[in-house]
Amino acid sequence: MKNNWLEQAESIRLENFHYDLPDERIARYPLDPRDSSKLLVYKNGEIEHNHFTALPDKLPADTLLVFNNTKVIPARAYFQKETGATIEILLLHPEQPTQVINDAMLVKQSCVWECMIGNKKRWKKADILATSIDVNGDAVQLQVEYVDYDKNHIRLSWNTDAVFLDIVKALGEIPLPPYLNRETEETDKQTYQTVYADQDGAVAAPTAGLHFTENVFGRLSGKGIKTSFLTLHVGAGTFQPIKASTVTEHKMHSEQVVFTRELINELLAKIDTIVPVGTTSLRSLESLYWYGVKMFREETTEFQIEKLYPYPFEELELPSATESLNAIAAFMDQENLDQIVGETEIFIFPGYKFRLCKGLVTNYHQPGSTLILLVAALVGEDWTRIYQEAMKTGYRFLSYGDSSLLWGKEK
Repeated sequence: MKNNWLEQAESIRLENFHYDLPDERIARYPLDPRDSSKLLVYKNGEIEHNHFTALPDKLPADTLLVFNNTKVIPARAYFQKETGATIEILLLHPEQPTQVINDAMLVKQSCVWECMIGNKKRWKKADILATSIDVNGDAVQLQVEYVDYDKNHIRLSWNTDAVFLDIVKALGEIPLPPYLNRETEETDKQTYQTVYADQDGAVAAPTAGLHFTENVFGRLSGKGIKTSFLTLHVGAGTFQPIKASTVTEHKMHSEQVVFTRELINELLAKIDTIVPVGTTSLRSLESLYWYGVKMFREETTEFQIEKLYPYPFEELELPSATESLNAIAAFMDQENLDQIVGETEIFIFPGYKFRLCKGLVTNYHQPGSTLILLVAALVGEDWTRIYQEAMKTGYRFLSYGDSSLLWGKEK
């Protein structure tokens, strides 16, 4: 006999989470200044329109805003074969000598990454691709070769002590989302990056944060609104459309998250007023709660949140948000850890109960995407009214588009 959660999940009709997005409504370039974008505010069924600079006025003074400080790396590179064929490589996730992204950026001489390969049929298993690149004024010889052809695991080797991040910066370009349908330009190096990004490792930006400026941060501070930071290294899977017939069959991508002990304290102090900036921050925070559940239930100390882990539980089986975070804090203190690194593939869709997050600052997402399902989980069926209102009133959509502040439905 199926659990109720599974019956509910399998009853979700994916066609109900599509909407018509004309090509001309996709923002291919950002506004200047960043904070001149529009801001739609949704609360208790009511919608109002503002500019993004008004965000501090729309948040309660005791709010804790939580940002994702990941930084987009120039993860896309092109190699020319002697035959003239061009091979495209997009870095996805480090495999050797470490899978911890922050550490992988500091590796020297050789490393192995899982990659997406463009024009793979022209790059045979035994072929070694080579190029010369300028790294801080030095000519560096770089070679790439398959370690595992079927898994797209690629070894990159270079002949200096330069760290891998320097190699990537010299070699690659910022990988813009495919729906922008244009080449990367020099300005994207700055505009497709939040002003607070400082943890290299993402292949896509946490785009809700692109609207924030020093001016907005100053106004938040002036109102007493606290800000905190976590890291989720956004992967290319964030653009993966749902092709499965039911939500439970969709293959969710796994992304690496990093939380500091300081953040745990800040969350505990503001446990009822947490608002994430972006779906990546939201997924990270909710994953943190479920990691605490695993601790509380003495299941494991490994931080790995599977896509459907949250759903089968009865409410009485679960700790409160405070109990969950305290379990994590106790473990970190016991092990003398300043930070924890984990992986999450949490899938949030209608029927999910939010544990830490009361609202969300976010952009407008692709039709039929997992992120539309996440928004619908937060605001219910009103997501359609929100998107219709944004479309009717001239909002710009997707990564370089306008913003919204969405408050969860009151239970």
